[in-house]
This record gives sequence, structure tokens and C-alpha cells, in this order.
Amino acid sequence: MSVITKKHLIKKAEIGWCEMVDIPSLGLTQVHAKMDTGAATSSIHATRVKPIMRDGVPSVEFWFRLNAGEKPKRYEAAIIDRRVVRSSNGEKQERYVISAQFCFGKLCWNGQLTLANRRSMAFPLLIGRRALRRGFLVNSGRRWVLGKPTE
Repeated sequence: MSVITKKHLIKKAEIGWCEMVDIPSLGLTQVHAKMDTGAATSSIHATRVKPIMRDGVPSVEFWFRLNAGEKPKRYEAAIIDRRVVRSSNGEKQERYVISAQFCFGKLCWNGQLTLANRRSMAFPLLIGRRALRRGFLVNSGRRWVLGKPTE
């Protein structure tokens, strides 16, 4: 695993409009993700979102289900921000923001995720342009460039 320590990759890496992404900081692997150059921040599907205090640190508890048919699991992360985001339907929503490590294949970096109910969306994870500008070129005619989902 190569961790991206600089702000951008030296050589641009081509990816498809949808890819499998790992989020090791949450213990998640092979999450179906849509690349969205129109969205500023990345977002993950989260239900039962509730602010909590953990060891004096403002944190958030949320539930996420990786695959249909599985039971949702509880996750917890420190809150790094709360911001107003315009959703895909044009409505403004205040969302919690957490820090997360992302991995596209062997390339990993630290970024931010907003927590949002993406139930009506086809992909539980959306990767926004702040993450993509690190040196990824999104080819809208291709998908699963970094590897196809396992059955």
C-alpha cells in the first residue's frame, strides 16, 4: 500500500466513473463508489446518525450496510466539522464531516467524508473532486479500472 503523502500524484492515474474503494479507517473494503466531479466533498451513506462524546471528543455514531441483504453495522468517528452541503436534489443540508483514509487499489490518502442518507442513490459512497484532484483522471466511458467487484 502506497500512501499519498504529497498533495498530488506525480503521474495522473486513470480511474473509471465507478470503482471499488477501501476505507481502512472505518474497516471497510470493496465499497462501490461513484466518482463525482460535480460534488466538492466525498460522502458515505449513513443512517441513525447521532452525535456523541467519546473520551471528551465530539464524535458521531452512524450505521452503514456494505451490501444489500446484510445487517447494518455501527460505526463511530470523531467529528471534524459540520457544514452545509447542497444535495443532489438542490436542498441544503447540514452534515457531519469525519476524517477517513481512502484507498484506490494501492494508492491511499487521508480525506474527508460527509455523512448523508444515500438510500435512494445507486452507490453508497461518492468520491468528490477534492479527493479526485490529487491526481486522478476520471474516464466517464470506463468503470472498474482498478478491479472488478468480487461476487
